[in-house]
Amino acid sequence: MKNKLMVVWTTDNKETIVNMVCLYVLNAKLKGWFDEVTLLVWGASQQVLSSNEEIQAKVKEIEEAGVRVVACKKCSENLGIEKDLQACGVEVFYTGELLSDWAKSDAPLMTF
Repeated sequence: MKNKLMVVWTTDNKETIVNMVCLYVLNAKLKGWFDEVTLLVWGASQQVLSSNEEIQAKVKEIEEAGVRVVACKKCSENLGIEKDLQACGVEVFYTGELLSDWAKSDAPLMTF
């Protein structure tokens, strides 16, 4: 069985995003700490990703490393940025069930 990790990213604090969220998620995949890594972009983090080119570049690097990047469709609809997130290569869909199923599993879940 593959070891999997989900990171739920909600913060809009740029320093935390660059020096914790993006750095950890990238290294978790590249260094093989986890076989599968999913980054769930939820809430305020969606606004930062949709508007900040530096953060967009970091997320692109994460995606290219093999991390699955997904975003909550309801949040993006509420914020009017669904197309912006899709343009960043992010899978946008209703993620409540994904998160709930993950929380019920034995797989680790981290939040930032």
